[in-house]
Amino acid sequence: MKLLGIGSRINHAEYGKGVVTNVSSKEYWVTFIDGGLETIDLDSEFEVIEAAENEVDTISFYDVEQSLLSILKKWNGLGEPVAIGDKWKGGNMKLVPGQAGLAHKDVPIDVFFHKIVMLRDRLRVMEQKINASNLEEIEKVELQQYITRIYGSLTTFNVLFKSQSDYFVGEKTK
Repeated sequence: MKLLGIGSRINHAEYGKGVVTNVSSKEYWVTFIDGGLETIDLDSEFEVIEAAENEVDTISFYDVEQSLLSILKKWNGLGEPVAIGDKWKGGNMKLVPGQAGLAHKDVPIDVFFHKIVMLRDRLRVMEQKINASNLEEIEKVELQQYITRIYGSLTTFNVLFKSQSDYFVGEKTK
């Protein structure tokens, strides 16, 4: 039995006309005009209206998930997962006002760390957008210098990162 390729058109006795949208080792995934997405066994009875001759390329859920993550990172500015230092896991920050009689605020360090990482990732996206823009080179350099100074201002938070490769790095002093 020769497998149908993705894009093949079939007519199924129960579901009607449809198009093969995926193939696994045991079944076809077919989007039917009237019934939506259904899976049918490879050896099911159906009429082949038009067989697509492309190779069947089965793909795992993991592969789909990795592709989706890659796309999200590219378009939403999501960076690689960044680990918080072990000693900070489950920790808490206490913000105490300088004025007497005002309540303090407790912030879980994990929440604060997540916001710092998001800030860093968004700065990186901004850098990429500046470098890819149609700005004059001198303007790109000036904006890049501002971003470098911002990174330098954020080096205080490097203590939270598990890996030194994730640190904020500002201007190097000579």
